Amino acid sequence: MYKDVVLPRVLEQVVNCKDEIAQYYLMDCIIQVFPDEYHLQTLETLLGACPQLQPAVDVKTVLSRLMERLSNYADSSPEVLPDFLQVEAFAKLSSAIGKVIEAQVDMPVVGAISLYVFLLTFTLRVHPDRLDYVDQILGACVKKLSGEAKLEDSKATKQVVALLSAPLEKYSDIVTVLTLSNYPRVMDHLDAGTNKIMATIIIESIMKNDTCVSTADKVEVLFELIKGLIKELDVTATDELDEEDFKEEQNSVARLIHVLYNDEPEEMLKIICTVRKHIMAGGPKRLAFTVPPLAFSALKLVRRLQGQDGDMAGEEVPATPKKIFKLLNETIEALSSVPSPELALRLYLQCAEAANDCELEPIAYEFFTQAFVLYEEEVADSKAQVTAIHLIIGTLQKMTVFGVENRDTLTHKATGYSAKLLKKPDQCRAVYACSHLFWVDDQDGIKDGERVLLCLKRSLRIANAAQQQANVTRGSSGPVTLFVEILNMYLYFFEKGNPQITSSAIQSLIELIKTEMQSDATTPDKASDAFFSSTLRYVQFQKQKGGLMGEKYGPIKV
Repeated sequence: MYKDVVLPRVLEQVVNCKDEIAQYYLMDCIIQVFPDEYHLQTLETLLGACPQLQPAVDVKTVLSRLMERLSNYADSSPEVLPDFLQVEAFAKLSSAIGKVIEAQVDMPVVGAISLYVFLLTFTLRVHPDRLDYVDQILGACVKKLSGEAKLEDSKATKQVVALLSAPLEKYSDIVTVLTLSNYPRVMDHLDAGTNKIMATIIIESIMKNDTCVSTADKVEVLFELIKGLIKELDVTATDELDEEDFKEEQNSVARLIHVLYNDEPEEMLKIICTVRKHIMAGGPKRLAFTVPPLAFSALKLVRRLQGQDGDMAGEEVPATPKKIFKLLNETIEALSSVPSPELALRLYLQCAEAANDCELEPIAYEFFTQAFVLYEEEVADSKAQVTAIHLIIGTLQKMTVFGVENRDTLTHKATGYSAKLLKKPDQCRAVYACSHLFWVDDQDGIKDGERVLLCLKRSLRIANAAQQQANVTRGSSGPVTLFVEILNMYLYFFEKGNPQITSSAIQSLIELIKTEMQSDATTPDKASDAFFSSTLRYVQFQKQKGGLMGEKYGPIKV
């Protein structure tokens, strides 16, 4: 009776009254008063009246209320879902919205998009498994926006963001969203600023839900979606982005690169290549943020492939350490356009260490060469030089892959640079650090006591020169810290069994420090006094310990 008599007669009255306020009110009454199942079974009739209403009637609110009621009805009892499919609710609503948008020529874009937002919300609640419906709505939205330039209206932009955010919230799995072909096409209609906001929302969704994007194709689509953060979309934009915001954006991209993963080395290499292609197009400013995570992602893959010999595997295995190192070399080289030499130097040393573990001597040597070239040509700041030389020494000490000739060349370079640092104390510390290059404890091969002693004597000479220099310039020679540090180095090698470091050499160094401390020229310094006392206590402790070590320390008098 409702279907055949009541509803048609009521709608006829509504359409014919021609009064926009009455029409809106009466349509709202029909939706709120009659039961849900009535609406579901008479959907076509009810929706058919919408395009016939006066142009000034707020049809989008009428339709949104109808969809909200039906969504709640679907939520309340799952057993009614077959009825929705049977009456083809989605198709009818979609068609009605299309007709309303066509009929109301003056409807602003924001109105049309908000209708699609309501339809999408309805679909995600009633047919969450039907991705084709979701894609269809996004497609209709693209069609509506295609006549427009980039969206300038902030309200319309907000609606598009709501439209794009809804599937992310519903599926909480970006991989599902990446299968929607119209999703990136809708994003293309956003202005550069909103595109960035949307890209940030997408990355946040991935982080929050620990989503694993695990194929190169999906990574390609994902990076297309977040291109607002990866490259300049609007070249003409004059407003300079706030430095803090820029850092935050690039850090979120860096975090994203870390979570892209596949167990298959071949696919992982494809992912790395895809990411590389995108970040290289982002301009030099972003590389300092995006190259390190990519490099570490590639190094992780190298560690997984460790032990696979690139030559033996032949061409059938595309993912080999050699291939990845070649890619890494080219990627880190791009940092020179930033310029960011200190960062590039650290990454080269990381790669050298990984090449060492893979027993690829030529590659490890090449990375070290690059690091030295950077140090020579690019690292100008004296503080940065000190940090860099200590990093180089530390990494070189761990290298086990080098033959005698290569190792000699590199250690010679490192000791040479150490002695050329600007400040004498820095020189002294770097030179005594070099002594470790000639005595590597866990290896039988490298135990050159002679050269260890040379390094320590040289550092002692530099410490002396530093004291004299301070005396000339300041009238006092400063604290004896450097001498105490060298004494500690002597003790270290003495315990390790270096035959060149004798107890008498240690004794004379202790006497020298005591003499220096009593000298009028020396500035008293609590820290260095405590350091020296602590060192002497250690010697005393070793003497009292007895056994072999006690015997060794026996002749030293403190």
